[in-house]
Amino acid sequence: MPSNRPVAAFFDLDKTIIATSSAFAFGKEFLHNGMITRQEAWELYLSKAQYMLVGQSSEKMDSTRDALAQMVAGWKVEDVQRITRETLREVVAPAIYAEARELIDDHRAKGHRVIIISASAKILVEPIAEELGVDTVVATEMTVENGKLTGQITRYLKGEAKAEAVRQFAAEHGYDLDASFAYSDSATDIPMLELVGNPVAVNPDRALKKHALVNGWQARTFKNPEPLIQMPNAREVGIGAGVIAGVTALAVAGVLIARAMGGKDSGRDDKRHSA
Repeated sequence: MPSNRPVAAFFDLDKTIIATSSAFAFGKEFLHNGMITRQEAWELYLSKAQYMLVGQSSEKMDSTRDALAQMVAGWKVEDVQRITRETLREVVAPAIYAEARELIDDHRAKGHRVIIISASAKILVEPIAEELGVDTVVATEMTVENGKLTGQITRYLKGEAKAEAVRQFAAEHGYDLDASFAYSDSATDIPMLELVGNPVAVNPDRALKKHALVNGWQARTFKNPEPLIQMPNAREVGIGAGVIAGVTALAVAGVLIARAMGGKDSGRDDKRHSA
């Protein structure tokens, strides 16, 4: 018998709704406003390049979280909100997948509640949600004292913690999880995806792609726009353009080699399993 309870659609953000990382997207704008140093801007670029090319392990996510928390300590909340909203259309809006926009609109047209749930800081996620017309954000939270971020994280939504946030939200608002939807690109979100009756892997990493295939989950590929890794301006980070290009080329080459080796290893594993 169909349930009369409302249906929700939970969307991860990075690489699911946007073809970039919300945690790194505003680095150049923070640099221009004197909130980070050139060295920090360069480190953000390298972290973003690695994230976009190969993703992040659970351990890398934790180290990135700690580094970013330390970086933002002392920032005025009003400055962060002003910069993100002023530059959103230029920095993030072009990276929103057209397919994600259409899917969000489709869920709303069906009367579903759309929720963006992310491991990124809520202060960075909220303006993106506003751009999409989504009024509910569940994301990582940081303490604020006297109008400034302290760098202390009070709620970090990764893995099982994200799943627990979905359980709590559904219980508080009476949503039917068996009829609800969840979208993500990362295997770290498998606990969340397993909670709903309609899990969807979007541009999945290797582990999630395998898990989705084994469990009969739907998988979708969003292609518009293509993910981009923009090199920082050499003058901005105080490093020669040749060095930037060289480091980027080495990073890409390393990723391609790792993928090739991974494919060979996977093939060997398949042969061993079929033997």
